[in-house]
Amino acid sequence: MFHRGEIVELEIEGYAFGGRGIARIPSAEGSYIVFVDNAFPGQKVRAKIDTKRKRHAEAKLLDVIERAPEENTGRFQEISGGPYIFVPVELQESAKKASTIETFSRISGIRDLEQRFDTFISSPEHYFYRNKMEYSFSCIEHDPNTGEEIDDSFALGFKRRGTWWKVESLNLPSGLFDEEWETILKEVREYLKASGLPAWHPPKKTGFFRHLVVRKSFDQDQLLLNLVTSSEGLEKFDLKGFSEFLQAILGKRLAGFLHTINDNVADRAKIENGESNLLYGHPIVVENLLGLQFEISMESFFQTNPKSAELLYTKALDYVFDETISEEKVVMDLFCGTGTIGQLLAKRGGKARIVGVDIVEEAIEDAKRNAERNGIHGIEFYAADVGKFLKEHPEFNGKIATIILDPPRAGIAPKTLQKTIDLGAENIVYISCNPSTQARDTDLLRQAGYELEKFSLVDQFPHTGHIESIAKFKKK
Repeated sequence: MFHRGEIVELEIEGYAFGGRGIARIPSAEGSYIVFVDNAFPGQKVRAKIDTKRKRHAEAKLLDVIERAPEENTGRFQEISGGPYIFVPVELQESAKKASTIETFSRISGIRDLEQRFDTFISSPEHYFYRNKMEYSFSCIEHDPNTGEEIDDSFALGFKRRGTWWKVESLNLPSGLFDEEWETILKEVREYLKASGLPAWHPPKKTGFFRHLVVRKSFDQDQLLLNLVTSSEGLEKFDLKGFSEFLQAILGKRLAGFLHTINDNVADRAKIENGESNLLYGHPIVVENLLGLQFEISMESFFQTNPKSAELLYTKALDYVFDETISEEKVVMDLFCGTGTIGQLLAKRGGKARIVGVDIVEEAIEDAKRNAERNGIHGIEFYAADVGKFLKEHPEFNGKIATIILDPPRAGIAPKTLQKTIDLGAENIVYISCNPSTQARDTDLLRQAGYELEKFSLVDQFPHTGHIESIAKFKKK
């Protein structure tokens, strides 16, 4: 019916898990399904066929030709990272909930998931909720009004959907990050353009301006900026003058300004790589999460939507402390990273013994420092491999009341999950940023004798297809 690479126009009729619009094409064998990333029911779209199967195809969204009747355009500029910015939030949430429950039930094999479903937690802020944004420069600009590609330009904004070489300049706030900052981003672009130095040319791997990274502390209402450039032409750029320009337009909101030289030509290289220098202020901002203070540098991992993360962690802690935990029992934060969950557990845990475990020694050192900063003393941190933990610390054998898991998006490798099961906890509270991998792991947990008791969804990322989930398992 289609071939790979073909560009087609489609009417979107439904919504599938992960933010995929569904188009149905009549055929002699019945409806042929095309899944279109980031499309929404009611839209007419132009898409490029990416993969083709016998009964369905998958496509990448290129353009929305006609908006759904419910969409409200005008206030924000749509970016690739916020495809549903014009869709009313209640419609987004309804679609996410229904598609996630259906997918989780199908993959996990739990047919009565609705009966175990606890709650859907909406983000406290639906707009301007992000605390980090990465803007790209390119001398190849995409004009969203004409669809044309403009060479020898100076664009600062976001990569055009489906491309790696051209950028759409941000002329209106995206609705995802700080509104004041994104309103004045045009002035920043004009200032840098006036320097006469070129924006990066992705195909040629030459140019000066590469990225502008901004972190925000909601608690301090401050911004930390990092300008990433190549070294090509650096002697011609007035860094001090740009620093003074930022101080003038942001005032006390500017926490610090760094400059990073990155001559790595790989497009997907970590943009903070390279030599960084602090030109103004401080290299960190401080964020408050449920009464705890966390220092955040440019390269730190931290929850992107801290207000929503507070609700997510509160619900997870509710699941942990549903059970009465005696003094001799342990609550273990596996894959604890820099210790956020462990500290919150210790703060709320009463007499429970709290233990954080992570294989990365540097993360454990950061966790200890964070706990000391917050005056949290009722927690122990161990740098250890999950599979070897009980052999190295036999004193915990038979004493683990609850394990709390918060793995990366790929989920837990089956061998690692089995090692977690072998720790013998009475309960497991599992936080996931990808409910489909959590559903896969749920099947293995059930085979090991753990039954799903409760299941909640948290909308950490409004205007995207992402959703987070929290599941509580109890050993039968």
